[in-house]
Amino acid sequence: MIAVKPLGGLDAVVRMPGSKSYTQRAMVIAALAEGESLLRDPLLSEDTLGLAGALRLLGTDVRTTDAEMIVRGAGGKIARPPHELHLGNNGTAIRLLAGMVSLGEGPFVLTGDPRLCERPMKPLLDALTDIGVAIHTDGERGYPPVTIRGGRLRGGKVVLRDIGSSQYVSSLLIVAPFAAAETVIVLEGRIPSLPYISLTVETMRDFGVTVSADRADRYVVKCGQRYRGREYRVEGDASSASYFFLAAALLKGRIRVENVDPRTRQGDIGFLTILERLGSTILRGERHLEVRGGELPAGEMDFDLGEMPDIVPTLAILCALRPGRSVIRNVAHLRLKESDRLAALAKELRKTGIAVEELADGLVIHGGRPRGARIETYNDHRIAMGFAVMGLAVPEMEIEGESCVGKSFPGFWKTLEALYGAR
Repeated sequence: MIAVKPLGGLDAVVRMPGSKSYTQRAMVIAALAEGESLLRDPLLSEDTLGLAGALRLLGTDVRTTDAEMIVRGAGGKIARPPHELHLGNNGTAIRLLAGMVSLGEGPFVLTGDPRLCERPMKPLLDALTDIGVAIHTDGERGYPPVTIRGGRLRGGKVVLRDIGSSQYVSSLLIVAPFAAAETVIVLEGRIPSLPYISLTVETMRDFGVTVSADRADRYVVKCGQRYRGREYRVEGDASSASYFFLAAALLKGRIRVENVDPRTRQGDIGFLTILERLGSTILRGERHLEVRGGELPAGEMDFDLGEMPDIVPTLAILCALRPGRSVIRNVAHLRLKESDRLAALAKELRKTGIAVEELADGLVIHGGRPRGARIETYNDHRIAMGFAVMGLAVPEMEIEGESCVGKSFPGFWKTLEALYGAR
């Protein structure tokens, strides 16, 4: 348990670790590439190191140092591992690897912690089956553990409709170049976190594979393309940065966040637009951002976070201190993250004295003056980091299970502590 001390003011500079989204995509693509790749400034966290271990079992040579990762690709050849691939609670990894191991001759068993085995994969597994992959799931159809026997990817048209994760699309896109024919992926209905598909397409292009996207709901990947090993720099993580943007807004202070590209394709950079709406001033540099917090406006406000769901805990904390009613919506898929993130946020905010209504797809938060509380994190890194920053403005906040931040930001507590000496 960590007790967070209030901070009277803020004037600081912090540096963010590499993006988890970019790091994991680059790792899988580099493993499929021909030749060696040098990933500079990757995120080295519980999730990415676990993925590195799984890639090694699949025949990829992965070596890490403090600031680099060297990946020797196998050109699409996948080794059969000696045992199941246990991926902890890493939803991105299990979905990306489901596509990757489809290129090999299994069986490959993908599994993880009990919470991961509650996270659905059915739309992805059905799509892979449609293009030639033999797949079996234990128990209820579409949940890990998943046994993939592999097969020759035929390619062709795949339709994904009203899916709960854009990671299904990313998994299919990444392996599509190895199919026997052109692959066309068509999206229909509601697709959350669309910016992350663009991020996948960008990373594929950086490693030599082109995706044609003539519409936002249609992607075409020609067969026969191959990834090429390269030197690749991972940009800073916009999701991790959001907690320090939040600190400036709560304390009406100034923070400069380095190693974050203002032009990034990461969807969570959209939090800056929300902060401007909520009284903050944003200065955008070449490879840094500066946030200067201002007076939070009162009244009723509505926020659609369908394209940046990981920002929900960050925004919920800000709304708890904003005088007014805030509606956060279009994020029903947060119930299937590391925790049921909507239920967890509602329960923990109520402990601080804030009135919260839980909706099927969001939250209604009646802001005010929260009090300190002992916060349960549900082994969810984003719950831990959001409420920790709340503690900078609210006395007597205590965070239980604080080590869960290692999933995406191992240096979080050290970075937070540095704010106290920056004034």
